[in-house]
Amino acid sequence: MNQKLRYVSVNIMRYCSNKYNAVPLRSKKPKSQSKQVQNFVDMMSVRAVGGKGGDGCISFLQLWANENAGPDGGDGGNGGHVILMATHNVPSLNHLTSVLSGNSGEKGFNKDCHGKNAHHLIVEVPIGTIIKDKNLKVVGDLDQEGAMFVAARGGAGGHGNGFFCSDTNQAPKVAEYGAEGEELTYVVELRSMAHFGLLGLPNAGKSTLLQAISRARPKIAPYPFTTLKPHLGVVQYSDYEQITVADLPGLVEDSHKNRGLGISFLRHVERCAALILLVDISGPEPWQDVALLRHEISCFSKELAVRPQLIVANKIDMPDADTQLKDFRSKLPGETILSVSAKFGTNLLELLNMLRSIYDNSVQRELLSSKS
Repeated sequence: MNQKLRYVSVNIMRYCSNKYNAVPLRSKKPKSQSKQVQNFVDMMSVRAVGGKGGDGCISFLQLWANENAGPDGGDGGNGGHVILMATHNVPSLNHLTSVLSGNSGEKGFNKDCHGKNAHHLIVEVPIGTIIKDKNLKVVGDLDQEGAMFVAARGGAGGHGNGFFCSDTNQAPKVAEYGAEGEELTYVVELRSMAHFGLLGLPNAGKSTLLQAISRARPKIAPYPFTTLKPHLGVVQYSDYEQITVADLPGLVEDSHKNRGLGISFLRHVERCAALILLVDISGPEPWQDVALLRHEISCFSKELAVRPQLIVANKIDMPDADTQLKDFRSKLPGETILSVSAKFGTNLLELLNMLRSIYDNSVQRELLSSKS
């Protein structure tokens, strides 16, 4: 039923968008002036420790006129599990700590009062989070809203001495300690990070473009360097739709062979709905950059190579850019090429409208495939 409602709402959204021409909006608040830049955390190692079970109680009931009424020690409560749950509420893994400890169960009491079971520790993670064990084997894939993974089970509560009462032992003076919870180490990795992945060679202008279209603040400098950690930017539209764009680390030749940032780069784009191939038009042969990007993507994943791609020629403000752009278009006949200047904001509105069109088409295909 939810899919049908979403299908109808998307059709209404597309109708309104076509009729009223939904346009990208400026940010509602200015960019932060703080010098501290928060990086997008998409992978980290965590140690999950389940809660300890409560200890059992040793107690003997004493009643009026019956001093030996028998053992009445209660059992301890169970320790809490550590659970990872996928949700839309968090965008990254920045909030995770290196140690996730579950709550301990309550100890038992006299008069056969059992201790309370501890509440489970539920840690929210973004949808698309993958959990690997210490051998880097995938043990969990949280690809849906509400999907859960038990990272560490809590220990069982210990029995009180009332549990050990028998015909041959009427007054046991023994109880159990609560069991320790599991302690396991995982590598938590986020692969579903944005609707659009911004790909390009180092110094193609990816960070400048992301800063121009969103409130993101990636590092920008006049000297050559490459982004080492991904940054996310959000583009808002007048019909309340939001599209996320990721500035991914620079790609170099043979990245699929783990050269440079290698696989640590390519895994970022595995679940992006579409790809933006950003090319520096001022280079000597920019069409070779497109071929290199596509070759690295296809070597890494055949499925990723067939996803929607948009070629964006950046730095048209440079000298002789018009001539180079004509040569660039002639080398790639039939391709949709959009020319922009991220530094001066040229044609950025056209770029954002094209991103919205690709996004709507991808959502429509996803709904049709899930409906069939």
